[in-house]
Amino acid sequence: MVSWLMAETLASAAQRLAELRGEIAEHNRRYYEDDAPVIADRDYDRLYRELLHLEMRFPQLVTADSPSQRVGGQPLKAFTQVTHRAPMLSLDNTYSEEEVGAFYRRIEKLSPNEDVPVVVEPKVDGVAVSLLYENGRLRYAATRGDGTTGEDVTQNVRTISSIPRQLKGAAPELFEVRGEVYMTKDGFAKLNAERSEVGLSVFANPRNSAAGSLKQLDPAITAQRPLGVLFYGTGAVEGIELTHHSQLFALLKKLGLPCAERWWEAQSLEEILSAIHQLDKVRHDFPYETDGAVVKVDSFAQRASLGMTAKSPRWAMAFKYEAERVETELLDIVIQVGRTGVLTPVAVLDPVTVSGSRVARATLHNEEEIQRKDIRIGDTVVIEKAGEVIPAVVSVRTDLRDGSEKNFRMPAQCPVCRSKLVKEEGQVAVRCVNAQCPAQLKRRIEHFASRGAMDIEGLGEAMVEQLVSRELVRAVSDIYRLTSAQLDELKRMGEKSVANLLEAIERSKQQPLWRLLFGIGILHVGVSAARALADHFANLDELMAASPEELQRIPDVGEVVGASIAQFFREPGNREMIEKLRATGSRLTSERKTAPTSDSKITGTTWVITGTLSKPRDEFAERIIQQGGKVSGTVSKKTSFVLAGEEAGSKLEKAKKLGIAIVDEAAFRKMS
Repeated sequence: MVSWLMAETLASAAQRLAELRGEIAEHNRRYYEDDAPVIADRDYDRLYRELLHLEMRFPQLVTADSPSQRVGGQPLKAFTQVTHRAPMLSLDNTYSEEEVGAFYRRIEKLSPNEDVPVVVEPKVDGVAVSLLYENGRLRYAATRGDGTTGEDVTQNVRTISSIPRQLKGAAPELFEVRGEVYMTKDGFAKLNAERSEVGLSVFANPRNSAAGSLKQLDPAITAQRPLGVLFYGTGAVEGIELTHHSQLFALLKKLGLPCAERWWEAQSLEEILSAIHQLDKVRHDFPYETDGAVVKVDSFAQRASLGMTAKSPRWAMAFKYEAERVETELLDIVIQVGRTGVLTPVAVLDPVTVSGSRVARATLHNEEEIQRKDIRIGDTVVIEKAGEVIPAVVSVRTDLRDGSEKNFRMPAQCPVCRSKLVKEEGQVAVRCVNAQCPAQLKRRIEHFASRGAMDIEGLGEAMVEQLVSRELVRAVSDIYRLTSAQLDELKRMGEKSVANLLEAIERSKQQPLWRLLFGIGILHVGVSAARALADHFANLDELMAASPEELQRIPDVGEVVGASIAQFFREPGNREMIEKLRATGSRLTSERKTAPTSDSKITGTTWVITGTLSKPRDEFAERIIQQGGKVSGTVSKKTSFVLAGEEAGSKLEKAKKLGIAIVDEAAFRKMS
């Protein structure tokens, strides 16, 4: 009888393990290879823990191909394969402080009569990479892959400005350094907005966006993404000897490799938990997304004694923070039409506070996303901020439905112009094909006039709404034909306001060519690509005549962007727009860069601009770039100067803490 019950239990366990292995393998493929996970980390961890529990109860059922015996996903065939000098293992993780305590007591027990100091550091939510330096020079960069073999992403990694090609000072003979490539929070929000605008699928979080950027076949696309890196460990090392992990931070900084600015040493469980709580308070100020804290044994000798499993080291554990989620009612779903005609459904929410800010709307991306999550008008929905930036509907409380909820369907016609909608095969985006759709026109004009493009002050959303609705502007070039008589008739437009707007419009005609190129809205052309094009071509006519092959050879452009540019200028409507802009007197020639003078105090320096200044920040940035300097959006130890205006906030405070030189406008003028 007992043997019969055991057999039945063993059989049911084997069946459940087969189900779990198949499900986890599919989620691993989506996460590691496609960079498109469909479940939350916590849900994945629950499946994985069930797998481990069953394999511990029935060790005879453990198989070599079980996810418990593997590190990550298969290396992608599109990239050359690299075998790591030392395996790249993944970490066990937990959401429980009790399990952190169990972990520490376990390593204490395995290290009898010894103190076991540990280091607590941020867990960056990015893509694990391994870089190999030989005699200080970067030889290759690779992803984790399956832990033994990864993808060679050297060309893409070289585009990340914070990664040195040559280490500083006396570098070790061989230095395999491990870290995490991430996308900045601000960059993530901007990238998703741009992708949504042109009908591309959006990234679920900064980790996905970093992975998608790092695995581009065209390095020029990677170069346009706001990527950074943070190093936290080593693989194979020759020519230098470290005895403790805590020594690594100083070495990384000395070699010019970015590493965590905040980390803690702990000698007890109480100190470990205190460090985890302190990190939770400050991690939101980091420019990158953190989803937890990593606890590591400090002594390398103790690490060697503790050893590792087939998948994870016994001397480290990741504690993961709970994402802040709140519930609220979804009052309605409205449609937003972008400048390229893409229709985006937006959730109208009963306002609620999440991650410190008030949220009343959240993008739902597309109809497939709504159907997959079974979101209905009237539902109680769970909200969190993706990457602590973008409000997102995570799930639905289906248990609270009372039958009054309504299904959502995309309209058959554009809600603004009533034109037909199209959905190309294989695409998730639904698009209005009417190029004269008022909603598209409004978004195009807003983009053209934005501070990052032509910088026409006064031509904001409210003003554009009036101009388009009264049909005073039907194309971008019509901006330059506006008269004071027309503007006098608009709401809230006094004599001074009219004069200021007309002056701003006239002034924009002399903006540099790169601003015009960015402003006209070529797909995939951001600021860096626009600058590269303006530096390469003497005028817009040369650019329009360039072949795709010539465009692809330009730094920061590449194959995909080059093809997009060529396609844009093949369209008769776009060429007509250029001719109309030419007729207005807009500048279509490039300002060739002049070499900075050798005595310039700005050449070779890196600047961060913050606060309210007498002129737009872009003007100061342009002046810095023209004199051979660089402009960054974040303060770090690589920052040379911070140009601070009035009401400068956290960036100024961070600069003071790091001892970085702070410059006001008067001092900047003397330097430049």
